[in-house]
Amino acid sequence: MDDEAEISVGQLSSRSGAAVSALHFYERKGLIHSHRTGGNQRRYHRSTLRRVAVIRAAQRAGIPLASVLEVFEGLPREGVPDQDDWRRLSMAWRQEIDERITLLEHLRDRLDGCIGCGCLSLSTCGFVNPEDRLGAATTGAPGLEG
Repeated sequence: MDDEAEISVGQLSSRSGAAVSALHFYERKGLIHSHRTGGNQRRYHRSTLRRVAVIRAAQRAGIPLASVLEVFEGLPREGVPDQDDWRRLSMAWRQEIDERITLLEHLRDRLDGCIGCGCLSLSTCGFVNPEDRLGAATTGAPGLEG
């Protein structure tokens, strides 16, 4: 690998904003890859910066790391993925993000109704849970799920 195309873990951390411990975690999970120098120091291909940026953006969007890894397995291990690679990556997550948006909008809309009535009680609320029918049928918050 060309020395100019390599960066250290510290440089990767500094440039990506990810903690060194997070980078080591990503590497253990197979999301990023390094090689060792003769002095046993990690070196990453410069394109790893883009992978880390995608990982962090996916995490902010609530995409599980397992989904990130699944998509990354179709990308070149080293080098810069091309526009088509990134388009496939984004399409893989589009449906998951759309489903999450729908769930969050549903949650927001239901909370507006509950907060508006002032009772703040899901066990006695006549709107979301009349006669506590959900309490007898299940646990958790099924009324707030899609």
